[in-house]
Amino acid sequence: MEKAKNFIEQCQEIIGTEYVYLSDADKSPFLTDWSKRFTGEALAVLRPKNTNEVAALVALCHSENIAIVPQGGNTGLCGGATPSKNSHCVVISTSRLNHIRELDLENSTITLDAGVVLMNAQEAAVKAGKLFPLSLAAEGSCTIGGNLSTNAGGVQVLRYGNMRDLCLGIELVTPTGEIFNGLRGLRKDNTGYSLKDLYIGAEGSLGIITAATLKLYPLPKSKVTALVSIQSVRAGIQLIDLARESSNADLTAFELISTRALRLVAKRAKNIGSFSSTESDWVVLLEFSSMEAENINRERLENLLGRALELELISDAVIANSIQQSKDLWSIREGIPEAQFELGTVIKHDISLPISQIASFVEATEVKLQQLWPKMQTIIFGHVGDGNLHYNLAPLSPNLSNDIEERRNSINQLVHDQVYAHLGSFSAEHGIGQSKRDELPLRKSNVEMELMRSIKKALDPKNIMNPGKVL
Repeated sequence: MEKAKNFIEQCQEIIGTEYVYLSDADKSPFLTDWSKRFTGEALAVLRPKNTNEVAALVALCHSENIAIVPQGGNTGLCGGATPSKNSHCVVISTSRLNHIRELDLENSTITLDAGVVLMNAQEAAVKAGKLFPLSLAAEGSCTIGGNLSTNAGGVQVLRYGNMRDLCLGIELVTPTGEIFNGLRGLRKDNTGYSLKDLYIGAEGSLGIITAATLKLYPLPKSKVTALVSIQSVRAGIQLIDLARESSNADLTAFELISTRALRLVAKRAKNIGSFSSTESDWVVLLEFSSMEAENINRERLENLLGRALELELISDAVIANSIQQSKDLWSIREGIPEAQFELGTVIKHDISLPISQIASFVEATEVKLQQLWPKMQTIIFGHVGDGNLHYNLAPLSPNLSNDIEERRNSINQLVHDQVYAHLGSFSAEHGIGQSKRDELPLRKSNVEMELMRSIKKALDPKNIMNPGKVL
């Protein structure tokens, strides 16, 4: 008890008493993940304001053998930023590391703290006449550090790539409290191992990312958005090919949405016309971003949809006529994750597949799920342009939530078996965290697992960085 008290007092000396949360009420928001599936315990929640304070806290934890759970916006879905129960740990929140350090417009880069909210990074870029393209539903609360730690993707991966592609350099604190300053705005730096790539996607298990230098892009001069009713998933895949042939560089997003998912938000959605009652099981939300004038960009999209109609790939389409209408169409996609909880317990899957395998996966898995338990329904949406599907299962009625929860393990196994049978991955952009940790060794080879364990042991021999996550 005395040792713990002394530790807390040292934390208070480093960052100030007001930023060391000790009461249950103060700690509570940091101890449960967004999905509400994982809740843990911590000695304290620590909120440092800069990298030096993070380093001092980590060095103290290292000397006292106290585990650390790094946390950004706490928007994760796999328990990766949530402490375990009965854990001798602290949560280090990066929420006060929220400064934009530099905008280098000639180099098209932005350097910023890990605790900067994604939306604020986007807005800072726009004010400077640039684009930071990462965009996802949680952008109003997720942080850059969390995005890096899970290698987040979002809706524009098709054109710009995920966070690993967008990041040129990072600053981080090692498990011993040393600071690695790798904030280089270089697009070519072939001087040994790519250290930043070890930490991107590592979910805080190797160190704490405190800042990053990220790529910026020119702001598109025009954007055109369309919601399209397609005949089938296979037709959607053909539509991707058509879109790439007609305007590969300008195809920014291509989101597949099942009609079941669409109808969850139909009552509050605008500008979807007859789509809420369409007979098709699928729609696509696609967007062209161009450096050309809007009329040219729009004409290109209209020509694409005209060809798709002739080929009987689509049956209906609505093209946004204004910025507001475009926002309305995107609000459909962004509203699905939360709206689906109206169905009761939802079992989420964040999967990745070769685009050529998506249609056969969807068809085969639907049949097998119905055989397993016919009282559930699939809610499917995602970035099909890069092969990432959010493949979720819900009961036909909310009062069957307990029944689907009892089947969670068998459902997960069936879906994941199907994913790997179709050459995919059971984690596309949400990470491993706690929820997929035990299954990871079953999906990766012994060689892969041993390489990962070797890296973890070499960089964090005391296993204080986010223990119980990933490995």
